[in-house]
Amino acid sequence: MPVYEYTALDVKGNTRSGIVDADSPAGARQKLRAAGNYPVAIREAASLSAQQSTLFFGRFRRVGHSELAIMTRQLGTLMTAGFPLVAALDALIPQTRSALLKNQLTRIKDAIVGGSSFSQALSAVSQTFSPLYINMIRAGESSGTMELVLDRLAEMIEKQQQVSQRVTSAMTYPIFMTLIGAGILLFLITYIVPTIAALFADMKQVLPAPTRMLIAASRILKTWWWSIPIAAVLIILCLRHALNTVSGRQTIDRGLLWLPVMGEFLCKLAAARLARTLGLLLENGVSLLSALEIVKSIAGNVLIADAVEAAAIQVRQGQGLAGSLDATRRFPALFIQMIQVGEQSGALESMLKKVADLFENEVESTLLRMATLLEPVMILVMGVMVGFIVLSICLPIFEMNQLIQ
Repeated sequence: MPVYEYTALDVKGNTRSGIVDADSPAGARQKLRAAGNYPVAIREAASLSAQQSTLFFGRFRRVGHSELAIMTRQLGTLMTAGFPLVAALDALIPQTRSALLKNQLTRIKDAIVGGSSFSQALSAVSQTFSPLYINMIRAGESSGTMELVLDRLAEMIEKQQQVSQRVTSAMTYPIFMTLIGAGILLFLITYIVPTIAALFADMKQVLPAPTRMLIAASRILKTWWWSIPIAAVLIILCLRHALNTVSGRQTIDRGLLWLPVMGEFLCKLAAARLARTLGLLLENGVSLLSALEIVKSIAGNVLIADAVEAAAIQVRQGQGLAGSLDATRRFPALFIQMIQVGEQSGALESMLKKVADLFENEVESTLLRMATLLEPVMILVMGVMVGFIVLSICLPIFEMNQLIQ
């Protein structure tokens, strides 16, 4: 059913705008008048595929985690207050700021009115709603606890967003300082050093080795500076191509896990994400095998996802979850021990929540330590490079003073 964007006046003369689904513009006007609004302007909204094809950056458009969390929280609140699903979506759509999400919610509502279940309607826009989200909704439909499931989904999305924001905030300052430092060094080498090198050329004597190295580096950068952005673009394209291939993704993920500090950090981050999601699924009635199949897609690392898949095979054969995960040698020992305790005590869901809280705190502590260590390391590197430039410039001057004396 087409979707129309409208501007209308309500009974008090206030201007309202939003979207409405109808068979035709005349049907949209009739629907607005029936709701007590007087249409001023109506036009058909572009479909999702049309939006993505007409915008240059359309394929990069996504519904943000914050928008999805707010929508999920509001929908759960409306249903808890007694609104039926379709009525809750009707009340939610005009309040949604994102045009993309508003368009998708309208189509979800139309699919539900047409006889589809909520989970089936969500599957049609799987680029926004993950398999985890859809399966959680399906579990809520079967158990009759949709309101509780929506609240838990909103909480999970908010926690994921908090972790992402912590990672971003911890790395913003080091990256910013690195870029500033690299720009300053590039300016010194390409503009300041050539000026001083011209003075040394009049000396007509052999310059010290550090000075010759600095002048050579300056000439190379000044002549071939354009190769730096080209090389950066080529590296990015090669990485993107590698990430889109199975062998390339495995090689990159294996290298990341092999790194001393980064590997441990990624393992803890994956453990927190897997524990949080697995506990949420099990708590809402999803079977263990189905839950393992779902969490495999959110591992964030191909090798860890393969480990979850291998563990699922062992579980299907009758093995315990802790022993199956331990056999892969991909997860921290504490992670395995706590899951084993949860299995033995019959409280696996609550133990998985505790595991998630524990490893999320460890991830945050690791981020703070990494950010704290990066600052002095960057200062040291910058000091060494600036010191080398200063030494290379001062050495010929010292030699000139010795000759004069």
